[in-house]
Amino acid sequence: MEPARNVGRAFFPLDEQLGLRRWAVTPRIEGTLVRLASWMPYEPARELVEDLLGVRVSKATARRLTLATGQAALAVCEQEEQQLQQTPPQAPEGAEKQTMSGDGAMVYLVGGEWVEVKTLSIGQVTRNKQGDISCEQLSYCSRLCDASRFAQATLVETHRRGLERASEVCAVQDGAEWLQGLVDYHRADAIRILDFAHAAEYVSQIGQAVQGAGGHLPAHWLDGLLHRLKHQGPARVLQHLSYLAARFQSPTIEEKLAYLHKREEHMQYPIYQAAGWPIGSGSVESANKLVVEARLKGAGMRWARHNVNPMLLLRNAVCNRRWKEAWAAAQAYQGGVRTQFRQAASQQRLRKASFLLALWSVRLTRLSQPPAFEPPVPARKPPSPRRLDTGYSWRKPFLRRPPSSAQPTEEVSAKK
Repeated sequence: MEPARNVGRAFFPLDEQLGLRRWAVTPRIEGTLVRLASWMPYEPARELVEDLLGVRVSKATARRLTLATGQAALAVCEQEEQQLQQTPPQAPEGAEKQTMSGDGAMVYLVGGEWVEVKTLSIGQVTRNKQGDISCEQLSYCSRLCDASRFAQATLVETHRRGLERASEVCAVQDGAEWLQGLVDYHRADAIRILDFAHAAEYVSQIGQAVQGAGGHLPAHWLDGLLHRLKHQGPARVLQHLSYLAARFQSPTIEEKLAYLHKREEHMQYPIYQAAGWPIGSGSVESANKLVVEARLKGAGMRWARHNVNPMLLLRNAVCNRRWKEAWAAAQAYQGGVRTQFRQAASQQRLRKASFLLALWSVRLTRLSQPPAFEPPVPARKPPSPRRLDTGYSWRKPFLRRPPSSAQPTEEVSAKK
C-alpha cells in the first residue's frame, strides 16, 4: 500500500482551545521555560525544565520560544505607548511622593560592538522606623535606543505608576544631558538631585589631580570635604576647590570644577535630606546589575541587536513581579497574529476557489450550448483553361514563331 500524501499545514480548533501551538509543548511548559530563560541562560533553563517537568526540549527551542514571547511583549508595549500618545487616559493614582532615576549599562553585541542599554527606575519615597529615607516598590523599564526614543518608551511604566499624578517627584541621577531631557519629558517640575556618589567622585578626581601637580593634601582631606558637602552644602566646598584650581592649574582640575559649578543647584544635599528626599541613585545602579547585567552580560555572551529589547521586556516583567500580566498579554497577541494569518490564508484560498469556479462555469456554459448553424458555402467552379495564342508551337513548345511585325522586314529584304 502506498503511503498517504502529506496534507500540509492545517488548523485544528481544539488546539486553539487547549492553547497548543506548533512547538509541541503545553502552555504551562512553555511559560515555565520562558520564565526560567528570562532569569538564566537557555541551556540551564532547558535542563531545569527537564528535571522539574520531565520534558525534553532543545536549547534552540528554548531560545526560539523565549525571543518570540519577548517580541510579542514588546509589540504589546509599543501599542500601549501609541495609545497613550494619541489619547492619553487619566493615570491611575499612585504614591504621593515618588523618585525617578535613569542610568545606562553597556552590553556586548555580535560583531564586537558595545552599546548602552538605558534603564529608568521608579520608586516610592518613604521613611522607615528608624527615620531613614528609603525607596520602596521599585519598578524598572529598560531599552536599547536613543535618548528621545527612550523617553517615549518609558511612558507606559510612568503612566502605570501614576508618576504624573504624584504630588512630589525627585530625580536623583548623574549629570548626563540625556537624563535632563528624560526628566523634562515626564516631570519638568521634578526636584533634580545630583547623585552624591557621583559628586564625590569628581571631588576625589580633583584631589588626585592636585597631588599629581605637586600639591600636598591632608590624609582626611576627602572625608572632611565630603562631610561638609553633605551636611553644609556646596558653597564652601566649591570655594575651596576653586582655590586649589587657581594654585595648581591643570586642565583636568578646571574641567571637573566646571562640571560641579554647573550643577551647584543640584547639590543642595542638606535641604534635600531635610525634605525627606534620597541623595543617592543606588536604585538605578542596582537596576543595571539586576535587570541588564545579570542576564545580558554573562561570560561569553554576545547579543544580536534585534534580540536585546525582547529580552529586556521579559527582564522587566520578572523583576517588576508582573510576569503573569506580561505573559497573558504576549499570549493574547500571539493568538491574534495566528488568527489573522489563518484568516488571510482562508481569504486567499477563497479567492483562488472563486476564480476556478468562475473559470469552470464559463467552460461548462460553452459546452452546454449547441453549436451555431452556419450555411454551406457554395463550391467554386474551377477556372477554365487559358487558350494559347497563335504563336505557340505544339511541336517545339520552347520555340516561338517570330511576331507578325517581322514579316514586312523580310519582304523588304527580298525586294532588294
